[in-house]
Order: sequence, then C-alpha cells, then structure tokens
Amino acid sequence: MPKIDYLSLRRQIIWPGISGAIFHSDKATIGHIYIEAGTVLPTHHHFHEQWSHVIEGCFEFTLGDETMVLNPGESAYIPPDLPHSGRALTACKIIDCFIPPREDWKDLPYEE
Repeated sequence: MPKIDYLSLRRQIIWPGISGAIFHSDKATIGHIYIEAGTVLPTHHHFHEQWSHVIEGCFEFTLGDETMVLNPGESAYIPPDLPHSGRALTACKIIDCFIPPREDWKDLPYEE
C-alpha cells in the first residue's frame, strides 16, 4: 500500500474558503479539508456516502432537519442524497471520506 503524505499534496479549491489535500483510490476519496472561520457550506447533496471527522476547530453541520456542532474527535455520517450544509464556527481541519470516489473533485483547481 502506498504512503500518502497529505502535507505534501497541493491543496485544491473546493468552495470559497474551503480547500483540501485530496487523494482518490478506485473505491474512495479522502480529503484533508481546511475551512476558514465563518465559511458557509451551502446546502447540497450527492450520491456518495460521506464521513466527516473534525480534527481541529468547531463545525456546525445541518443534515436534513438536524443541526449539530462537531468538535475535535467527533464525526458526522452523511447518507447518500441527504441534503446537508455547514458553517465553520472557527477555522477547521476536517477529514472527509467519500464512497464511491468523488469524480467531480478530480479536476478541481489548485491553490496558487
């Protein structure tokens, strides 16, 4: 199994205020995601199963009709096609896992 050094990967721009070091296998996408304080993730959905693990900071997630605040060490599971949104209450580092891979993330622009 190859070693992936996310600290050496170039960050890609996902949304304004959200960037990440992203790796794709043939079965999943893993991203080390950096979110600026105050950034709002608009409501969206996708057919991927998603796990979001907060490593640093405080992130407010709205999953369907439920809103929760996640702190370091906590995770959210987002089932396929569930509308979700979020807001970074502080600067955050989150590890996102998507199954199957996020093909739409493969061509995201890189930070300069």
